[in-house]
Amino acid sequence: MSCENVQIHVEKHLKARLLHTAALFMLTLPASAASAAPAEEPAELYTRLERYHVKYSLNDDYTSAETHDWAMKVLKEKALSNAKEASISYSTSIEKAEVLSAYTIKADGRRIEAPKSNYQVVTNTGNDKDAPVYSDRTTLTVVFPEVAVGDTVGFSYKLTQTEPMFPKHYSIVQYFNRGTAYDDVKITLDYPAALAAQLDVRELTPVASTEKNGRKELSWSFTNKVPLKNKRRDYSVYDVDTLPGLAFSTFKSYADIAQAYGARATPKAAVTAEVQALADQIAKDQKTPRDTARALYDWVATNITYAGNCIGTGAVVPHDISFILKNKMGDCKDHATLLQALLAARKIESTQALINAGSSFKLAKVPVVSRVNHVINYLPAFDLFLDSTSSTTPFGMLPYSSQDKPALLVDGFKEGLKTPAAQPGSNAQTMKTRIKINDDGSVTGSVDVATKGEYALGLRNGLRSAGKETMDDMVKNVLKSMGYTGTGKFESDDPTALINTLNYKASFEFKNFTQFPGAGAFVIHPLFTSSSPVASFMLGGSDDDETLTEFSCSNGASLEEYVFTFPKKMKVLAVPDNMTVKSANVSYKASYRLKGNQLTVTREIDDRTRGNVCAPAIATEYKAFSKKVLTNLKAQVVYK
Repeated sequence: MSCENVQIHVEKHLKARLLHTAALFMLTLPASAASAAPAEEPAELYTRLERYHVKYSLNDDYTSAETHDWAMKVLKEKALSNAKEASISYSTSIEKAEVLSAYTIKADGRRIEAPKSNYQVVTNTGNDKDAPVYSDRTTLTVVFPEVAVGDTVGFSYKLTQTEPMFPKHYSIVQYFNRGTAYDDVKITLDYPAALAAQLDVRELTPVASTEKNGRKELSWSFTNKVPLKNKRRDYSVYDVDTLPGLAFSTFKSYADIAQAYGARATPKAAVTAEVQALADQIAKDQKTPRDTARALYDWVATNITYAGNCIGTGAVVPHDISFILKNKMGDCKDHATLLQALLAARKIESTQALINAGSSFKLAKVPVVSRVNHVINYLPAFDLFLDSTSSTTPFGMLPYSSQDKPALLVDGFKEGLKTPAAQPGSNAQTMKTRIKINDDGSVTGSVDVATKGEYALGLRNGLRSAGKETMDDMVKNVLKSMGYTGTGKFESDDPTALINTLNYKASFEFKNFTQFPGAGAFVIHPLFTSSSPVASFMLGGSDDDETLTEFSCSNGASLEEYVFTFPKKMKVLAVPDNMTVKSANVSYKASYRLKGNQLTVTREIDDRTRGNVCAPAIATEYKAFSKKVLTNLKAQVVYK
């Protein structure tokens, strides 16, 4: 498990066994490629895995070892950059890595071994002498010698785990990408015969099954000699269970994973004198338990720096709270543990919850640790999830990456529990624009924008990091990006507040909005930047590619109002037609009212999609809807 917010998408557990092939996969597919829908024409191949053999061995004491041996042929020039090196990532505290062989086989058959000078080790270090602190990951990279198109690079290594991630437990995941050419794959699993474990195998061919001296050994083969062209374009929802491969786990259920994590994490959330004093200080002016919880959450989110790497191999136990407070830094489990302790000091019950912060929205059939890579808090009294690793997300909200995900509660585990998705109406923007067109075609005007929900958070984050010079030149630079030359003034709410609304205003003047005097036309569009203009909802309208799989989605609403005042000498000949369009999840309404020398325009879109995962049929609906609305958005005001 590893703790990553954003944006994320990500199956971190694949650790060394997949990190060394990740670059290879990217040579044949887009960066985050997962399952591919069958297609009739073969895929264009840049590399070919001529051999990929891996053996997993689990000992009686739950320590383990895994040996990897692969050989990849470079087929095209584009593959060279990634093919010239391979990496192993492992946990320094509980794992050892050994390179068994690394070499290049030239097209003429010559084998060139990689010298030791081609090995590079990068180790994450901690604060002062406390290394490693927030991440104990080490990466060993080997550069292959003299690689050219037509050559084969080979790599063999062994990882030995000297201490299990969780006492008396073990789980692995291994899968294969349909877009990669595999000539010879063999997976071997060796473990104590008496061990109670779950196994899920998909699209692999059994090769052998033996039992001897209290050990069981299973092996499978797999080939994918002619990968088919992948028509999939969206990888925002990731389901490893749709791919060929296997999962093996000693955990009986996901509740057991939560319990195993909590056994060592919960004691770290004890209320010490230091914790009690801090909680009392933070909450001294709060009147209600909810206000107290908000104050404590705000303090942790804004005062404890998020140190990325979290529950992963060798890092499944939170640090001591005194250490976290001393360094004002922590990973996700540290954040969750500190917040749990502060809440307990003020008699507010909470527990930690394990989720996936990447693009996985489902739990695998077999409970494996890799399916949960992030830790947050749950407050049962308010039925509220909190993720304090996001310093920009206010109390009561979750970052998008933490929404609509299966949640494993450490205490009070509930089967099927999920974190909430944003409810329709949660994300909204209203933009009101006033434009006066002068006799020379120049413009004076203003834009008032009110946002809430995710739209407000994105703007707040951007404005927090903007310096004074950026703010002073904001209007000029925005106009310049639109092709106009002008000046203006920008004003906004204080962006540093941890709340889910933000209002701002821009006043401006610029030239060349219209070619007047003379005849012409212009498209009605926002004249200043915003989080969610109406047009942004129509991005799928120009995409004719079929959506083959589930994809990540959200809801939102945007209202744009424009009032154009024309010069008396300008005659408006035509304005766009009014329009109302509705589909199952989205509605659009536009009106254009010309009265005298003033045109009032209202455009409103309301997307009430529920949940963060949408079926392919919804993409089809969006595209059909967008194509209709785009004609209205592109319509012009004609004048002379």
